[in-house]
Order: sequence, then structure tokens, then C-alpha cells
Amino acid sequence: MQRTLRNLAVALVAGTFAVAAGAQDKAEKASKKPAAASTSPSAKVVVNGVTIPQSRIDAMNRELSSQGQPDTPERQQAVKEELINREVLAQAAAKRGLDKNPDIASQMDMARQAVLVRALFEEEVKRNPITDAQLEQQYEVFKGSMGTNEYKVRHILVDKEDDAKAIIAELNKGGDFAKIAKEKSKDPGSKDNGGDLDWGPSARYVKPFADAITGMQKGQTTAAPVKTDFGYHVIRLDDVRPLTVPPFAEMKEQFRQRAQQAQIQKLVMDLRAKAKIEER
Repeated sequence: MQRTLRNLAVALVAGTFAVAAGAQDKAEKASKKPAAASTSPSAKVVVNGVTIPQSRIDAMNRELSSQGQPDTPERQQAVKEELINREVLAQAAAKRGLDKNPDIASQMDMARQAVLVRALFEEEVKRNPITDAQLEQQYEVFKGSMGTNEYKVRHILVDKEDDAKAIIAELNKGGDFAKIAKEKSKDPGSKDNGGDLDWGPSARYVKPFADAITGMQKGQTTAAPVKTDFGYHVIRLDDVRPLTVPPFAEMKEQFRQRAQQAQIQKLVMDLRAKAKIEER
């Protein structure tokens, strides 16, 4: 029920701007004589004695502009119509005392908190901008960790070392790796593909697995089981090729997002460390 009502509210907003879009299309096809607007761009909008703040109008316009919607007189009018709808509905809700309902009041408080938290995060990023030089340094560390090759690997994962040894013995007698993987591997992500893990750098894998494949020759299968936290692996190296890491220009924004996430996480942890937190 709550989801239906939330969707209805979204539809109300969408409907307002759909009407605006239709009005804009008609205006472009009509004569150049401007149509009379119900309110001028500079006029205050007052609903039952309550003035809709210009800051609220500006905020909605900024949001729409950030979504790529062109700023037109039709859009300006649609924004006002939408805010009038919201004000009428909010006043009706308050008249019924819904704003005094504890559950609704809590939701309103959480919405206010969410806006403040987002504003804090945005200001933190602006105050401490991450430079391209910092991002390039992170990229070089990442690039170095990837190694020079990537590997096409298959594996069979089992719980017991003796089971892995028995599989190696079966393979040495000519057993079909893909068939055995489908029958005996406990890795759900690869068993149905004959144990195929596809192409990837050694950095993708945990250290014992990575160490094994970097020391193998193309077409080779491990002579002994490789133990990791997941169990015992029988590994076959199908192929090797040079690793091509995308250039910095292509990855810069990914690194920026990751750096900003780390920046925000540090802010949260620093503030928590300074806060007096009690459970009473």
C-alpha cells in the first residue's frame, strides 16, 4: 500500500512535467505570439496565505537542470504548478493532523537528516577536492598491482585434500577436466562451465591461487592441490596473454568516485571517534 501511494506521488510529479512538455511542443508549433501565463516568472505564489519560497522553486529548477531538462517558460510554469500541488496536499495533511502522527513525524525527521547528510558530504568533497595528480598516483599503484599478464584459468574446488589428490590422479589418467568440474566442483559460479574462470589478472585471486597460476606453464595442471580459505583447488592454466590496463583517462572518474567514497568514509569514522555515544 505504501509503495502504491509513493508511486502515485511520483506519477503526480511526472504528470505535471508531461503536461509541461506537451505545452512546450504546442508552443513551438504555434505562432510566435507568446501565450499569457497564469503567473509571471517573478510573481510570488501564495496558497491559502502560505507563500511558496523562491528558494524552493530554485531548488526544483536546479534538480531538473541537473537531469538535462531545458529551462523554458513551460518548465518554469510546470515547477510552480507542481509546488502548488504539493503545498495544497501538505496543508490538507496537516489539517488532518498527520504531521503529529509519531510515525510520520519520524519519517519527516529522517528525510531532513538525509538532506543534511547529503549536504555535508557534498561540502566535504568541495572543501577537500581530490586532484588529478592524486588520482594518477592511485592509478599507477593499481596498474602495478595488476602484473603484466592475464590468465585463462579453470579450477575444481573441493573440501578435502584427499578428494583433490584423487581428481589430479584421475586427470593424469586422461580424465576430462570440464566433466569432472561439473560433477565434483563445489564452486557454483564456474562448475557448470567446466570450471572456467575466464580471463583475469592474478590480482583477482587470493594469494595461494595467484602464486600457483603465475608459476604455471600454458596447458599445465597443478601437480598438488592448492589450499585456500575456500578449500582445495585443482587448477589448470588454459592460456596466458599480456595484460592491457585501460589508460588513466578512461579510468580517472572511477578512481575519483572510489577516492570520494574513501574520503566520506574517513569523515564518518573521524566524527564517530570524536562523538560521545551512549546506550541508555
